[in-house]
Amino acid sequence: MRTDHIIRTFVEYYEERGHRRITGSTLLPPPGDPVLFTTSGMHPLTPYLEGQPHPLGKRLVNVQRCLRTTDLDEVGDATHLTVFEMLGTWSLGDYGGPLSLDWGYGLLTEGLGIDPGLLHATAFAGDDRTGPDTASAELWQGLGVPVELTIQDNWWSNGPVGPCGPDSEIFFWSGDGPPRSTPTRDDRWVEVWNHVTMTHRRLDDGSLVPLPQRNVDTGLGLERLASLLQGKSSVFACDVFAPWRRLVPPLWPLEEPDCRLVSDHLRSVVVLLGDGVRPSNTGRGYVLRRLVRRVLTVLWREDASRSLGDLPEDLVRHTLDHFHQDARPADVLRTLLDEEHRFGRLLTRGRSVLARPRFRGPLAEEDFHYLHDTHGLPRDLVMGLREE
Repeated sequence: MRTDHIIRTFVEYYEERGHRRITGSTLLPPPGDPVLFTTSGMHPLTPYLEGQPHPLGKRLVNVQRCLRTTDLDEVGDATHLTVFEMLGTWSLGDYGGPLSLDWGYGLLTEGLGIDPGLLHATAFAGDDRTGPDTASAELWQGLGVPVELTIQDNWWSNGPVGPCGPDSEIFFWSGDGPPRSTPTRDDRWVEVWNHVTMTHRRLDDGSLVPLPQRNVDTGLGLERLASLLQGKSSVFACDVFAPWRRLVPPLWPLEEPDCRLVSDHLRSVVVLLGDGVRPSNTGRGYVLRRLVRRVLTVLWREDASRSLGDLPEDLVRHTLDHFHQDARPADVLRTLLDEEHRFGRLLTRGRSVLARPRFRGPLAEEDFHYLHDTHGLPRDLVMGLREE
């Protein structure tokens, strides 16, 4: 099942149940949001989750592009991406968690044809501040889906402060043979869908206060689900990455983890540029710059003649079209090449500076500060140069 079919099935299923589709935002969060990027579909909806009426009503559905850097070191495995799409649904003070889970089960099994025997759920076991999520556990038991109770793994929060509450996660068995064990004990159980019942708001001092309304916020990773439905071993093998799998290996022969990282990071950079982010030494621009430099570090490890200028324009156009962005592929490629030249000059300068007697031994914190503030050499670059 192709990703466009999954999206259409998902949206229509919830529209039939009274949800209105809202337009997904860019990767740039709304004003006042403390995060650099939209990391989940709920970010643009925070005011409505806290009680403000939404103009389209209490039941919403959308497709939201997201960017997360917290899992950057995991990119290259079977499930993690930097930029990905999240299918989301919301109940703004309307229906509760059990109905959301029941509908989710129906979509997966009837709408998408997943064998119920390949599903496992988790639910909140309760702690010293809030009780167990017995409603979700009972719903799963009634459907015949095994459910595992956890504490930390099933309490969702939007950062150190903000809306939070118990969640129930749905896992899909990706291993060979019949399912076994539980999600916390066997990583062949892959999380695909999280249903959060937002009951509280966490304050600056860590205390919890009830929200003015109980909401349900769900998020389903599109590429992760697509890879499972398509019988692929990783998200990089699903149809979204088909052009990258076809064009990158002949251009730059790489080991599989490195090929995945290069494809992921370049795709993410294209989306960032398409959303108006530009390279810089701070904030969003530095995230973009760091992704480009991670790519170049991999490419130049074996062959310093490799260049981002060789990236096929078709790949850039495919990504921009997929995310409905208006940027010109030629402009994106020009920016990538500019960043490549900048990084090359920085590496040359960095090697020269680090060759000085002062930096030949172990580096102290004051050395890292000096290298950054005086020579523009960030810590991760310094460490990489010292490993050459």
